[in-house]
Amino acid sequence: MTTTVAAYAAPAAKAPLERTTIERRTVREFDVLIDIEFAGICHSDIHQAREGWGEAIFPMVPGHEIAGVVSEVGPGVTRFAVGDRVGVGCLVDSCRECDNCKAGQEQYCTGGSVGTYNAVGKDGEPTYGGYAQNIVVDENFVVRIPDGLALDVAAPLLCAGITTYSPLKRWNAGPGKKVAVLGMGGLGHMAVKIAHALGAEVTVLSQSLRKKDDGLKLGADHYYATSDEKTFQDLRGSFDLILSTVSAPLDFNAYLSLLKAEGALVNVGAPEEPISLNLFSVIGGGKTLAGSMIGGIAETQEMLDFCAEHGLGAEIELIAAQEINDAYERVLASDVRYRFVIDTSTI
Repeated sequence: MTTTVAAYAAPAAKAPLERTTIERRTVREFDVLIDIEFAGICHSDIHQAREGWGEAIFPMVPGHEIAGVVSEVGPGVTRFAVGDRVGVGCLVDSCRECDNCKAGQEQYCTGGSVGTYNAVGKDGEPTYGGYAQNIVVDENFVVRIPDGLALDVAAPLLCAGITTYSPLKRWNAGPGKKVAVLGMGGLGHMAVKIAHALGAEVTVLSQSLRKKDDGLKLGADHYYATSDEKTFQDLRGSFDLILSTVSAPLDFNAYLSLLKAEGALVNVGAPEEPISLNLFSVIGGGKTLAGSMIGGIAETQEMLDFCAEHGLGAEIELIAAQEINDAYERVLASDVRYRFVIDTSTI
């Protein structure tokens, strides 16, 4: 059984998104029906809707930064009740049996995790994301949004928040550590807020100084332009951790030179093109070039609780659903401070 729901979808690769209807499954034993109130626009939505990362499934309803209110629960649900404020991030299922799933790292499921959209569920049906009026999700992949966070500024935390929080925690960003955030966009601005709240000394590395005032206001201690060659001279060997949030190709050899011995450059941005790397940039100094992908469900809840405790929400621009296509173009032009969020009541 299914129900018909209004949504915004890309009918084909690179095609403008348009209003349509989709079918959601009716609530099963362990399902939660969520009336979506807000959905963030992540750069990965654009990558996937335009097949920048490879072949995709169409029609596609993007959106994995979902905040809303529970309107129905299945008879076996124990974690949530009608009226709860909840969120859904990048995953809606996993095998739940592999070592990674058992360790709370469902994002690295070896049996195959199921994305919130552009994926095929265990029932063989395509998944549709948050640019819609509601969504049905197994309770194990739903998180609670604390009362201290407004739903609109909490929505981007379901991707941008956990994507930056997880590596900052893993690489021990905190007092006594010098952390650089590369890129001051949707991910980067949350990385600055979280790293500052963790107690690290935070430096923003951005292409220009255009957003310097914002960066310092959000918690950065220093701000440098990477378009200035002097930046790479002055900051050589400075950082314990560099978190790269950009999705464009970089000169990784240059950025690795900014690390201290045994420092780490961790990527959470995913360029569409391959990179070039001289391995001596890593070997010399015993440095680490690493990647990190979102976080598990338990860590996502931990992140939300941390953000509520420290008063950290995303800096957003609220838009109507009819503005999605314009918003995509503005994201590509870096013309947003710092996350577009769709008011789904306009769908």
